[in-house]
Amino acid sequence: MTDNQPFVVSRIDEGQILLQARFQDLGYLFFKRYVPADTCSGLLADLLAQTNGQVAFDRTSGLPVLHGRPFVESDPDWDDIYPRIQALESFHRFFHSEHTLELMRLVSGTEVFVYPMKMARISTPGKVGCETPPHQDAYSHHAGPTMAGIWVALHDISTPMGRVKVLPGSHKGGVRKVFSAAGVGGVQCEIYPQDTTWHVADSDAGDVLIFHSATVHKAEPNLTDTTVRMSVDTRFSDYGAPVFFTNLEPHHGWRIAGLNWERVYRDWKSKDYQYYWRDYPNLF
Repeated sequence: MTDNQPFVVSRIDEGQILLQARFQDLGYLFFKRYVPADTCSGLLADLLAQTNGQVAFDRTSGLPVLHGRPFVESDPDWDDIYPRIQALESFHRFFHSEHTLELMRLVSGTEVFVYPMKMARISTPGKVGCETPPHQDAYSHHAGPTMAGIWVALHDISTPMGRVKVLPGSHKGGVRKVFSAAGVGGVQCEIYPQDTTWHVADSDAGDVLIFHSATVHKAEPNLTDTTVRMSVDTRFSDYGAPVFFTNLEPHHGWRIAGLNWERVYRDWKSKDYQYYWRDYPNLF
């Protein structure tokens, strides 16, 4: 039987020593409203503008709603929308703000390398069974112990919309066996009989979840009628830690024709953050 417990909420003013100890114990840190709400709403508007009206902002609820067919990552509709999202300069710059970098450095205790692969998540209703299964980034990103994920809610997220869940302390057991599974990513890691308590919570816009590369995490299904859940995430590591070369591609660039950095950068107004990863000292 699965038992859901609320995320342990962390605060910046608790200090680096306590926060790093909690991260090593639980495998995650959850910060409420760390990213300013207007920053999140601005990026959300940019993302929605790329959907050609298939997902739109509902002023009454203050949430994205579906106006077209349901879709999931790798569906034709998603493949049509996603390259336009990937080409957004605001999307890639989001995780390079000094405010966000300060949080990453606080957790790492050193300078960090932000992965160039940035990910936008669009979870529509009508796709139950296609949600992301339990997995570890250490496997999918070929990552070491200093890599962590950073996830940001772009709007308020309640239980029916589906939430991110983590298995606290699961990073301590190392990388688990995997097998094929339905849902985004197509693989699931092994879940042990004692893995019954998950941590999860509703989110406000700007909430941040940072999780260890070996922390098991998954997504809940979107059970709403029309509401779309949207968030963004990337990965970071201690600067100089080994980074596998596939993490240097645009997300899904290996699969979607024409989705490469030349296409992504083509209409950017600034060269900041273009190809910044080329001189990284430890690629493999």
